[in-house]
Amino acid sequence: MFIHNKSLMYTVRVAQPNPDLASLMLEQFGGPQGELAAAMRYFTQAIGDADPGRKDLLYDIATEELSHLEIIGSIIAMLNRGPKAVLSEGMEEAMEMRNLTQNSTSHTQQILYGGGPALVNSSGVPWTAAYVDSIGEPTSDLRSNIAAEARAKIVYERLINVTDDPGIKDALTFLMTREVAHQKSFEKALYAIEPNFPPGKLPGDPRFTDVFFDMSQGPGDQDGPWNSGELWEKVSDRDRQAAVDGDDGTATVGLDGVEAEADEAMRLRTRSNPELDRVTGADLGAGPGAGSTTGAPGER
Repeated sequence: MFIHNKSLMYTVRVAQPNPDLASLMLEQFGGPQGELAAAMRYFTQAIGDADPGRKDLLYDIATEELSHLEIIGSIIAMLNRGPKAVLSEGMEEAMEMRNLTQNSTSHTQQILYGGGPALVNSSGVPWTAAYVDSIGEPTSDLRSNIAAEARAKIVYERLINVTDDPGIKDALTFLMTREVAHQKSFEKALYAIEPNFPPGKLPGDPRFTDVFFDMSQGPGDQDGPWNSGELWEKVSDRDRQAAVDGDDGTATVGLDGVEAEADEAMRLRTRSNPELDRVTGADLGAGPGAGSTTGAPGER
């Protein structure tokens, strides 16, 4: 059950309208790193989690993210409020809207949504549940949540850097800082689970858990704790990077009698004959720059 309080979680003070800036702010309203995506991610995780501590944490943060959605939506609405009224009332100044909204996204926001905070990102792409990447395993979801909060913090940093409005900067700084707090909560929750690595129940195959395959070789190679040292067996030899299970590295399948017969018939029907070199349409239409073609000119 939700009860709405009409006071925002943080005060919004916008100095003057700016439709272009409003469009950028949409990134945290209906974008992949935005507040709605976060709220839905944590809310659905909370419903499915059987642990009372994590369930409570996830419900708390999910609900707070909804309050953040209200803050960023209010910023967008205030940035659009004056131009929205001018356009809606058909005043002469409405002809200047294209000067007020200098990119296609802010044009669309005014025409389609009347300057309201639409559930789209800053490029006008509609919000989608695909932004919610929960997998239903706490040790995986908490790591994803930590990363999501980190990404959201970076987006808020970038938004702070594109405005000189002190009131907007103040509200965005609050939202950015709460991403930091949520990262801390999620990390504490992750490490309250023991063991928490690797995610899930099944252990890794001990033959491969400590192996680093040096697959990209050449200028720029560098060693570090991520690929060398006492934790790792580094495999750089190309021959040792194939068929690492010790078998022949081929793909096979067991077919029953009917399947085997059909498979052989299909193989014979579609086989290639390396002896055939027919003149093709590309040969017949070849012009300067086509390179080598099949057959002598008099044979085409």
